[in-house]
Amino acid sequence: MQSAQVKSATRAIEILEYFMEVRQPRAMSEIALSLGYPQSSTTVLLKTLVTLGYLNFDRRERVYFPTPKVTALGDWVPRALFGSSRVLDAMRDVHAATGETVSINTKNDIYIQYVKIIQSVHPLRFHVDEGTLRPVTLSVVGWTLMSTLSDDKIDNLVRRANIASGKADRVTIDAMMDRIREIRARGYGYAEDVPFLGGGTICMLLPIKIQNQPAVLGMGGARDRIRENRDRYLAVLQRAVRSVRQVDPFDQPIDIEF
Repeated sequence: MQSAQVKSATRAIEILEYFMEVRQPRAMSEIALSLGYPQSSTTVLLKTLVTLGYLNFDRRERVYFPTPKVTALGDWVPRALFGSSRVLDAMRDVHAATGETVSINTKNDIYIQYVKIIQSVHPLRFHVDEGTLRPVTLSVVGWTLMSTLSDDKIDNLVRRANIASGKADRVTIDAMMDRIREIRARGYGYAEDVPFLGGGTICMLLPIKIQNQPAVLGMGGARDRIRENRDRYLAVLQRAVRSVRQVDPFDQPIDIEF
């Protein structure tokens, strides 16, 4: 019973995420086919979401579409996460100046989590969904987040992340510490071909905390484009981070929690 309930909960969320992607009304058969669900269980899930008020059913066209109640589920989250600080404005400034994918990221146990993302407008780009998790060892964003920790905590975190990552993606403690010392020395993170082959990332710590965790503002895109514009992009990123810091008159990190 518990397994069936978990599967149903997962599928209900995936249906809502599906509408976020397609952004158009869809029939039950289209939803079931796209998500690979049995039509019988898809019908039950859709009817349940209609009953709860999260989907509207057009009986004439026989299609479903989310209601404003779905929006209400999360419209309070950005303010709860970022408060009245200028973080989201800074993020938009970086995107406007570069057109690259820009993200706000934080640590979630042994992972980084992409909390907020503005996707790139360039034809050649790498797509990452909001909420995506990635082991801290497999991203320069993760290395930058780990740079705020003591060396013994980094050691413990890397060992646990290695277990979760699998043999092919394991890293040595010495190699990770070398990367983190470099980030601490220059004040920002830069890497190519991590986590995407052919990609490049620049990132910096933000003067805020999200649920008592450090946060990073990052941008990423095609490696050659990032490399060619590295100095300009870094200046844009530094300016954006400074603008967030100026929100606090005492220049202290802002701790944002639920």
